[in-house]
Amino acid sequence: MMQIQRKIFIIILLLLFLSDRAEAGAVGGFGQKSDAPRPSFSVEILPWQTVKDLIPNKSYFTIIDVRTGLSFDVQRRAGSKHADVQPLTNEDTKVMKKIYGGTWSWDRRAILVQYKDRLIPGSMNGMPHGAGALQNGFPGHFCVHFYGSTTHKTPTPDLAHKLMILRAGGELERYVYYMDPYESLSILEVAINQHDDDLLALILSGGEKGIAKKMIHDIKHIDISDLSLLPSEDLHPVFCLTVHAKLKWITEGKVQNVKKGELIIRRNSPEDQWGLDAKALGALLQ
Repeated sequence: MMQIQRKIFIIILLLLFLSDRAEAGAVGGFGQKSDAPRPSFSVEILPWQTVKDLIPNKSYFTIIDVRTGLSFDVQRRAGSKHADVQPLTNEDTKVMKKIYGGTWSWDRRAILVQYKDRLIPGSMNGMPHGAGALQNGFPGHFCVHFYGSTTHKTPTPDLAHKLMILRAGGELERYVYYMDPYESLSILEVAINQHDDDLLALILSGGEKGIAKKMIHDIKHIDISDLSLLPSEDLHPVFCLTVHAKLKWITEGKVQNVKKGELIIRRNSPEDQWGLDAKALGALLQ
């Protein structure tokens, strides 16, 4: 009975979330607020500097996975650059592992953190690491990121976490629409390395979902380097950009490949979104 009640509660929260994003979309502009009444469970992308005090160490909250709608309870145990979190019980650990398809992973996932009457967009990874103090069947803790938080190794926010936070907050498509062409190459790396065909399709010219799925299946990891770059002031009048690059990738069969070639990034007008030419990219990765 408790599980049924919980599922109904999560469905209501997600419906409120979608309703709130529809109101925000009608206003336009990231960070702008509507004068319309907001639901009691408001969704708002909050910076880490705010969240770290709003949800202090030892606080309890619920994580809702955006893609599956599954949820589990956690406790924040530590963390200064982001939140170090542990599932509360063995059952919560089982739900988290189910979200990751039964295998622990460093892949980032878009989440909503439900804390009191707030739904805060965030991003989590799914790999137990470090120390853990709770009797929950989870060997360590995992990381939850919020807007502007960083990993232990880098002084700037992790792009994969940032993109998942934007997805959870309903702002990913807007962000991609206004990206510069070189950002699309960074997102290409994230999409393939995080095994995210939806994200990859967002940056391919024409939204080539079939090609995106095939690339995600065939390629396990990719690095792009040695880019030929134009100054930013020269990009505005350009509709098609050829970028010379070095690509290193590992296939599903664990074969390592290195190739130098041309990546084509195009748009229809200076106001349109940049998109990677999917067929040219696919040919280069053969």
